[in-house]
Amino acid sequence: MASFYIPLSGLESDSTAMNTIANNLANLNTTGYKSQTVNFFDLFYQQLGEEGSGGLIQMGSGVGIAGIESQFSNGSVVSTGNETDVALQGNGFFVLQDGNTQIYTRDGNFNLGANGALTTQSGLSVMGFPATGGVVNTNAPMTPIMLPVGQIEPAQATTTMGMTVNLDSAAAVGTSVPTQISVYDSLGEAHVATVTYTKTATNSWTYSIALPAGTATGSANASGTLTFDSSGNLTSPTSNVAGVSFTGMSDGAANLSITFDVLGSSGKPTLTQTDATSAASATTQNGFASGSYSGFSIAADGTVNASFANGQTLAVGQLALANVPSLSGLKLLGNGNFATTQASGNAAVGTSGSSGLGTMEDSALEASNVNISAEFSDLIIAQRAFEANSKAVTTFDTIAQETINMVH
Repeated sequence: MASFYIPLSGLESDSTAMNTIANNLANLNTTGYKSQTVNFFDLFYQQLGEEGSGGLIQMGSGVGIAGIESQFSNGSVVSTGNETDVALQGNGFFVLQDGNTQIYTRDGNFNLGANGALTTQSGLSVMGFPATGGVVNTNAPMTPIMLPVGQIEPAQATTTMGMTVNLDSAAAVGTSVPTQISVYDSLGEAHVATVTYTKTATNSWTYSIALPAGTATGSANASGTLTFDSSGNLTSPTSNVAGVSFTGMSDGAANLSITFDVLGSSGKPTLTQTDATSAASATTQNGFASGSYSGFSIAADGTVNASFANGQTLAVGQLALANVPSLSGLKLLGNGNFATTQASGNAAVGTSGSSGLGTMEDSALEASNVNISAEFSDLIIAQRAFEANSKAVTTFDTIAQETINMVH
């Protein structure tokens, strides 16, 4: 009987709507959860006849569920202070490896395993692009992100050093200006090198580079002449001084071979001569001691930088992001994970900020995008619809019972 089937279809559909709302509310605090909305459609119509004007007389057969749609708007970013947490804002998903299958998630609540693997709470590998020597290769195949937990970064001997120095043009001939800079040998031992500038004539100075007594048995190309023009600009040397070396290191380290940078990264001299007190304002060098792994951070572009106790950082990979042509076609797997389907299309993988993909925030998580006010409003509407359909069923039941009583 249509009188029962029609409201029953409404009860079933409204029940689905209330279950969906209940699931949204239950996941109000679920990281990266995307709320869902139930869409209805009217069922087929039965033709009962025609009007006098030729119009059709049609009666509906109830309601059905057209689909349950996930809303992929961004949730708010919540700071956690946990280095393994990553919030994604904008389009895209983190890429995970589940056996031989790639799946996707918005949940950046990751773990760091004892072996250095970055994983989800359920143990799936977080995928990204590898790095060699601190340089990420986004053209290489994706690999699991690995951190150098428990590893030691080897020492790096100083190969370049420089300083920003002003030499007093009013200084008397014979004036010496000693400056100091720490350099490192191949064993990571720090040595304080002294660079002494001595005025020899107007607009002319010499320099000499020395290590503390007993540190090395010999040196080469460790001294030279500096010439300035009438405006105090360095005119000679015109390039960085290569081949400064110290041999016979007392601690058994390899010979030091250093380039003395008198030009900055822009090619402009860092040594000047003006009528001001002689002083060094900054020093630079590229050596460092060895250091153990101490932590990591993730940049807005997804680059994973490992930190070491010696103050150095090293890029060890870059988190990959993926997106699909049709978000509504994704299959929900639970645990905040999604899989591609024929309806969603294949995932295109890239990096943060490229091809319309979003950006990342370290030590933060993306909250659920459930709007509690909207959910309660929808719940009231669904409840009223359910009650109305229930009333229709009981009304039709009463009519049917009265009809039966009339027959008897």
